[in-house]
Amino acid sequence: MERIVFYEWNETEFGTTVERFLKRRGISHRVLVDLKNAPNGLSIDGAPVRTIDRLPPSGKLRLCLPETDQSDSILAQPDLPLDIVYEDDDLFVICKPAGMAVHPSPRNRENTVANALAARYAAQGERFVFRAIGRLDKNTSGLLVAAKNALSAGILTTQATQKTMYHHYLAICAGELPPSGTIDAPIGRADDSVIRREVRPDGDRAITHYERLAVKDGYSLARVWLDTGRTHQIRVHFSYIGHPLPGDFLYGPDFTRITRHALHAGFLHLHQPITGQPLQFTAPMPDDMQAFFPDFCL
Repeated sequence: MERIVFYEWNETEFGTTVERFLKRRGISHRVLVDLKNAPNGLSIDGAPVRTIDRLPPSGKLRLCLPETDQSDSILAQPDLPLDIVYEDDDLFVICKPAGMAVHPSPRNRENTVANALAARYAAQGERFVFRAIGRLDKNTSGLLVAAKNALSAGILTTQATQKTMYHHYLAICAGELPPSGTIDAPIGRADDSVIRREVRPDGDRAITHYERLAVKDGYSLARVWLDTGRTHQIRVHFSYIGHPLPGDFLYGPDFTRITRHALHAGFLHLHQPITGQPLQFTAPMPDDMQAFFPDFCL
């Protein structure tokens, strides 16, 4: 949808270029280019401005970034579960169940978060463009963000790149983990698979931090956070140190107590893309993980 936003500035920002002013607020170069090319994309008190123009002593800077003319051709499925834990003019925060992919793929065009959101837009007669900021593996449950418009998508993507938007995960691991630790080991694609990753010297650097929260019946519960975002990073790293996630068909195929890898994105921090307000969300462990640690409360 089209999003119109107004910004004001203080006396210390008088004389700053429009470009610098907006970049300080998380507007990416790509979004700035789109604003420059959009009719009435940038104006101050009704008068068009360029990104190289300087801010006057006072006024209101108006941003208008029209929605793309094309919608995503995603099948709307109104019967799919969609747990929206937060919504405003710029974004959704969704708690995704395990077993649901985020994006459709050539082999799986249905039963995704995108299909469920498409149904919501169709019911309201609105054009739908799916803008997930980051992603979770199909069998990872928990919190994810979808932007409602191109402007907020650009700002949220910048937050993700700069690590001001981040997750903490809950992971169940086989065995007794040390109380805390950091795994710094490069990850690359395994030679014999297009899907499986492994720790290897020629891989990309990957850093995972963890804190053990509980131990019970031969399993540990850990809070996990990342400095990098490699494919399958948490799953690969814990398998590498000898504590694989149960239920992981690639790295820890123990299905005695759970049928999917025991990983949940339980905490999310970000800033509202327009106002800058800090937002934090938590999502309790789903039942299949809670069964390992019934007394644990997030």
